[in-house]
Amino acid sequence: MQADALVIGEALIDIVETAEGDRELVGGSPANVAVGLARQGHDVRLLTCLGRDVRGERIAAQITASGVTVDEESWTDAATSTARARLRADGSAEYDFAIDWAVPTVSAEGVRVVHTGSIALFLEPGGSAVLGSLRRARDGGAALVSLDPNIRPALVGSHDVALARFAQAAASADLVKLSDEDAAWLYPGLDAESVLREIASHGPRIVVMTRGGAGAIGVGPGGIAEVDALAVTVADTIGAGDAYMASLISSALDEPAVFEDAGLFAAALRRAAVTAGVTVSRAGANPPTRAEVDAHLA
Repeated sequence: MQADALVIGEALIDIVETAEGDRELVGGSPANVAVGLARQGHDVRLLTCLGRDVRGERIAAQITASGVTVDEESWTDAATSTARARLRADGSAEYDFAIDWAVPTVSAEGVRVVHTGSIALFLEPGGSAVLGSLRRARDGGAALVSLDPNIRPALVGSHDVALARFAQAAASADLVKLSDEDAAWLYPGLDAESVLREIASHGPRIVVMTRGGAGAIGVGPGGIAEVDALAVTVADTIGAGDAYMASLISSALDEPAVFEDAGLFAAALRRAAVTAGVTVSRAGANPPTRAEVDAHLA
């Protein structure tokens, strides 16, 4: 099936604990990336794992309302996955997961970018299939591959096993984005530039690390580049990294020369910072449209 992007990964219900009681929101890092890409005007497919239940139908309805096509292979007889989110005082979240993850290895034929990451890359039996899909995309040569590890320590297994899986995936990737928390877990004791260069040594042409309110740092054409975060009042940080990732992928789709041109790389980092900033200024994983981002950059 033709599409700008094929996103492979979990879509689930975030059960957010608040003083007023639980709120159920559609979430899942890869699903958020798919929605973020669609809101930037791209044609997006999502391969995920949805139960044939009320929550699964709600997820599919919300995702498709943003313009994402949910692959038919996504439907399963298992219950739809959930993540119970507890917000910390600074607006960040910690999670407890109830997730079932099994998907087939798929072809990247007809798509320009294949993206994955988060639980989908590490949790078996689906994780091995996802890695296989990345390798097929790399070997086919027609699609870019992007990756966000979005580490969930409770679900990724031992450090050595998870690091090895991440390195295998990075070897197939053109673009990698991770957070400073991901970096501290994967590469304890390494400074930001060392982490970026270590990941780039596996083969990605662009590697970016987000650092919350401290902005982001990346390595790409022209070497190291940094960008400030957008100054906003933070509602919560749910979906911020996913919005940043979606924006980077969108920039690569809009202008493939971002991998060779230092100015385009810096502009992509700035655009991603604005996209993430708008997202954290409102509750839940609610990435902006292209018009909203353009308005901030005007």
